[in-house]
Amino acid sequence: MQLWKKTASLALALALLGSASALAQTPKKGGVAQVIVTPEPPMLMQGLNQTGPTNMIAGNIYESMLRFDDKLQPMPSLAKSWKVSEDSKVFTFTLQDEVKWHDGKPFSADDVVFTLDKFLREVHPRWRPIVNNQVEKIEKTDDKTVVITMKQPFGPLLFAMEVASAPIIPKHLYEGTDYKNNPNNNTPIGTGPFKFKEWKKGSYIQLVRNPDYYLKDKPALDEVYYPFIPDAAARAVAYETGKVDVLTGGAVDIFDVPRLAKLPNTCMTTKGWEMFAPHAWITPNVRNGILGSKEFRQAMMYAIDRDFGKDVVWNGFGKIPTGPISSKTKFYSDNVKKYSYDPKKAKELVKASGYKGETIKFLGLPYGETWTRWAEAIKQNFADVGINMEIVTTDVPGWVQKTSNWDFDLTFNFLYQLGDPAIGVSRSYVSGNIAKGNPFGNVGGYSNPEADKLFADAAVAPTPEKRQELYTKVQQVLAEDLPVLWLLELEYPTIYRCNIKNLVTTGIGVNDGFRDAWKE
Repeated sequence: MQLWKKTASLALALALLGSASALAQTPKKGGVAQVIVTPEPPMLMQGLNQTGPTNMIAGNIYESMLRFDDKLQPMPSLAKSWKVSEDSKVFTFTLQDEVKWHDGKPFSADDVVFTLDKFLREVHPRWRPIVNNQVEKIEKTDDKTVVITMKQPFGPLLFAMEVASAPIIPKHLYEGTDYKNNPNNNTPIGTGPFKFKEWKKGSYIQLVRNPDYYLKDKPALDEVYYPFIPDAAARAVAYETGKVDVLTGGAVDIFDVPRLAKLPNTCMTTKGWEMFAPHAWITPNVRNGILGSKEFRQAMMYAIDRDFGKDVVWNGFGKIPTGPISSKTKFYSDNVKKYSYDPKKAKELVKASGYKGETIKFLGLPYGETWTRWAEAIKQNFADVGINMEIVTTDVPGWVQKTSNWDFDLTFNFLYQLGDPAIGVSRSYVSGNIAKGNPFGNVGGYSNPEADKLFADAAVAPTPEKRQELYTKVQQVLAEDLPVLWLLELEYPTIYRCNIKNLVTTGIGVNDGFRDAWKE
């Protein structure tokens, strides 16, 4: 637990030390960055929507209590300092001075308490299980201090203070309203370095510099534009011809990445995903007929050629997972049941499951050509073992709606690990997070009391060794049950002009990168 016991001065010193080399040059004021994010997000109200495109843009509008470096050490954000009690039950956050909402209203501890205790408790699938199961009370002691008291020791709480997990929302605009239909959802108001200016649907989103930002020397850029170009080849051409400056992860065909990375004034990095460690999988809706059969789910897992997916579809980027916890994050274990590509075994399990040849509808993920190719490859894998699959296509709002309302048989998804299994992993498997309204909860409907208890006990276990023991057990349980079919630990390259400086300075990369970025 000593990792989290940081005073304000130590936290600030680490943050400054870690960024010293990147800030050796004096940032130049002014300039515009053109940034490709794809697909067009369904909305920018980050508390209500946590799709990848929403986070990439809205993370520069909203802020949370903390930021995290690439080693996942906490750094100041809306909290300028914090301290954790010796028993890891009381977290005290001291807020920044002179923070204003983008509409000019003052920010205070009231906004934090409202966001964490009311707003996110109702709408956020990551925060809901934490606040309901772990938190005893959230209160302000004065306008600049918020205290969160836990029911039991819970060291991972600080990981939940990342901007997509706990974006702080303006109380004066949301209290007493219908959150999901609040008109301010269309014109997001945050405290971040950039303000929302315009959204021309199908064309672009424009953010402008926040002149009242509490860090007086930031941001340096005047504007950030996010043009929406529907075709991957056209996005690559836009970069080649100098029309855009940044290609975020997944913006271009994975096969174009090596070629584009060799262009003049071009840099590439896979950094900026350390907090996320995105895990791609197929979610079976276990409520639907044969998908409730463990044997059939195991048959599907044996049928999928995951090496083909990694090496051919994703051009070698990524790693084959063994279970729900990424090998890149804490408490991973490979001491689990393994699933190699084995069509013969798959056919045996298909027969044993009682499958009668019914068509299974697969809801594709509308995140570009790579996902489309992957769906086609999996359809062929299934056909080879006698499983009839039909691909259903939709746009991002359609995918969000169908997945959130459990209107699918199978669907692609990829979720973030977020530093600790208690924050980013358990939400997809615990029965207490089976709730309609968001695609990033337990949408498949898996329920296992043993898994629930293991996740609950592991979250509050007193030592890392005990947590590892419990997380190893739950990985073994889930690898047997297969509530989801794990496909790939994703690795996303970001391609950008080398004269865009300090773009990736945290563990969430471009999602909060434009606070520090500047254009040479």
